[in-house]
Amino acid sequence: MHVWIIAMLVISVLLILRDMAKTIFSLRQRQEDVPAGQIFGQPQRERVERYAQAFRKLADTFYGMPYRRDHLSNEQAEDVVWQAYGQVCANCHQRPECWEGEERLRLGERLVRAMEGGRDEKRRELTKQWKGQCVHSYQFTQELGHFFQREREKLVWNNRMIENRLAAAQQFSEIAGVLDQVAWELSEIVQPSRAFADELRYSLKKKGILMRSAWIMEREGSRKQAYLTLQAKNGQCVSTLEAAEVLSEIWECPMVPVNTSRCTINGEIHTVHFTEKMGFKILHGVAKTPKDRERVSGDSYACCQEEEGQFVLCLSDGMGSGMDACKESGMVVELLEQFLESGFSNEAAAKLVNSAVVLKRQGDMFSTMDLCTIDLYTGMCAFLKAGASTTFIKRDQWVEAITSTSMALGVVDQVDFEVTERKLYHGDFLIMVTDGVLDALPLEKEEETMKEIILQIHSQAPREIGRGILDRVLAYCDYKARDDMTVLVAGIWKK
Repeated sequence: MHVWIIAMLVISVLLILRDMAKTIFSLRQRQEDVPAGQIFGQPQRERVERYAQAFRKLADTFYGMPYRRDHLSNEQAEDVVWQAYGQVCANCHQRPECWEGEERLRLGERLVRAMEGGRDEKRRELTKQWKGQCVHSYQFTQELGHFFQREREKLVWNNRMIENRLAAAQQFSEIAGVLDQVAWELSEIVQPSRAFADELRYSLKKKGILMRSAWIMEREGSRKQAYLTLQAKNGQCVSTLEAAEVLSEIWECPMVPVNTSRCTINGEIHTVHFTEKMGFKILHGVAKTPKDRERVSGDSYACCQEEEGQFVLCLSDGMGSGMDACKESGMVVELLEQFLESGFSNEAAAKLVNSAVVLKRQGDMFSTMDLCTIDLYTGMCAFLKAGASTTFIKRDQWVEAITSTSMALGVVDQVDFEVTERKLYHGDFLIMVTDGVLDALPLEKEEETMKEIILQIHSQAPREIGRGILDRVLAYCDYKARDDMTVLVAGIWKK
């Protein structure tokens, strides 16, 4: 099952890469004056939309299959009784008298239901009733229990397979959503007006840069983006920042190359992606300690900036402590980071990670997920939590707590995550902690105590704030951590 799911995901990625490669190849082969609609036209969009529809239909097929059951069906309960009958009563000389009518069958079914519900008193009562009517009562009830356990194990296994199927369906649905987004963005890429392109080409040439082609994305309510295919003249080497300055002046909007683009333009032809300059910057720091007498912390974290101007902070607490917990939480953070980098939304990425945890789950190994995404253009911060601890926002002499009641990842196959948004301002600090931090504080006063601790620290360096918080929390437990502790701090400032 797992191999098949992975194969399907790989196929989807290969299809997308194939179409993107064909698009890029066609772009480089076209002349600059070819209408944009002929390059990023409807055929390309419709093809990606067909891929999305195929994945959506596949997901619907999975969703349409039977759902999990917590109890044996009436047919299964009856079959358990008949299996015991075949093992014990088939050659008994009293069989015709005992099994005349349906009374004995219904008594056996009630005994199965008592076993299933764990009602020991009712089971003993029915067993006693059976003993008064059957000379082989002990052997029959033993076989009945044996066949019931076998049927119960089959039900648990089937439910596990159903959970895997639903997890796969969730992944297919999210992939379809991303493909729809890709299709929509393909239609939004257009060539600039001839006047704009000519002015840009002339201005870049004065900087020693030749512009081969240009495509832009400029839609209402969204940030401007440009894809310029550039080459330096006469073997020169020019910074992409210089090209960004030229583009900014002509477009009358501050533009910068995205983080993943090249830093320099040389004699080779390359396409550089430019986007609007962000209004905020983030500095972050972390302080952590493993559980007392453990070498490895079960907490994992990641901080990264995405192409679309989103700064992501993720913190995960693996169940328990030590290496096993570290592996579980590390997998959550790594998968989440990869999905977000691939263009999935926060909620879609979280659902995909939950599906992966459900598919991988062995025993009662679960992990929390605490995700904060800051828009560096607007300062808006989205919080998405799955079994995670409270997050705190510090602004001057005021602290706000962000909480959630969502379950940890992997507990159920489909989760509705709670998403909370807050506006962050210049000088604000975001403080994320794992459960071990708050659990070390006085019972029923954890949040209030943490707010007091945060207000006592006046440093402006995120790492020093994290260390200060951790030191003060450890003082409450005699500097012997009863669980892994991690404090992740991020500060936001205007550029």
